[in-house]
Amino acid sequence: MKQTKQSTEMTAKEKRTSRGIFQSILLLVIIPLLFATAVFLIIAQVADINVFDKAKEWSSKLPFSSEQNDKPEQADLVSEERVVTLQAEIQEKEAQLFKLQQQLDQSADEKEQLLIEQEKLLAEIETLQREKEDTNKQFAEIVRTFEQMSAKSAAPVITNMNDAEAIRILTSLKPDDLAAILEKMSPEDAAKYTTMMTR
Repeated sequence: MKQTKQSTEMTAKEKRTSRGIFQSILLLVIIPLLFATAVFLIIAQVADINVFDKAKEWSSKLPFSSEQNDKPEQADLVSEERVVTLQAEIQEKEAQLFKLQQQLDQSADEKEQLLIEQEKLLAEIETLQREKEDTNKQFAEIVRTFEQMSAKSAAPVITNMNDAEAIRILTSLKPDDLAAILEKMSPEDAAKYTTMMTR
């Protein structure tokens, strides 16, 4: 029983001792440290100092954080290379855009030249059509003149013309007038013109 009593007393003493050490550490170290931290934070707040930024700044100056300092430099280097690459791409795209703009301007000039040429050609076609109409009117008047002439007067005039003009007039005459004019020609001329008209 004595031993049980002694062991109980020793356990109680150990508990008190261990509780006493924890209480003394709590009272002497942790509570004053928490109080000092609270006072420090209040002073930093009043002085408008960002404690967290300062902590990052101080921690970056520590020797074991040099690897972290290298990473931002590498990231900056990669970013600069990317910026240079993007600027080169932008310049290339601008050059392509400038070239396309030049081609567009050139094609617009060519289109304008073609439109001007087309207008000139249309004007020439109109002029030629008017000249053709005038020529056709003149030729129709000449044919009417030959139709009004007597066959005896018309035959020598036609034989003195070149063959192409003579055939053209003869093919445009009415059959009765043509027969009368061919009768008044020499047999050789009449045969010649008849052969030429049948071709």
